[in-house]
Amino acid sequence: MNHYTKDNFRAEESIGLALTKARNILVAEMDNALKDLDISSQQMGVLLSLNGGVASTPFELSKLLGVDTGLMTRLLDKLEDKGLLERSRSLEDRRVVNLTLTKKGKQVAAQLPEIAPGVLNGRLKHFTKQEFIELGRLLNKFLED
Repeated sequence: MNHYTKDNFRAEESIGLALTKARNILVAEMDNALKDLDISSQQMGVLLSLNGGVASTPFELSKLLGVDTGLMTRLLDKLEDKGLLERSRSLEDRRVVNLTLTKKGKQVAAQLPEIAPGVLNGRLKHFTKQEFIELGRLLNKFLED
């Protein structure tokens, strides 16, 4: 089913604009909450993914977080410069780069579950539990191929 046509499409009323604005607001609020840790919300995603064992290579992180490999390289460079992660070549396949958090990276990652929920809950404060569940369901449906 096509919800938009050339006749009814208004950029200022589109779902795309609403999603972009929601993302931008959330990123700004999360970045502000993370400033004392000297990381960004994008860097937080990398740290949480590595700390949780969800990903361990730049390719896996790029796919998981939905960013291109160029941006991922820049994120990893910054985290490495801050002493939060280390890169090493796979012994089995030299083309593969493995990522591990440093002791400092693990310490920063451990603080994130104390910060991120407050930011998210601030945005979700007017949602009922059912609306929260439905929003998650609808966003996941939107992300399906």
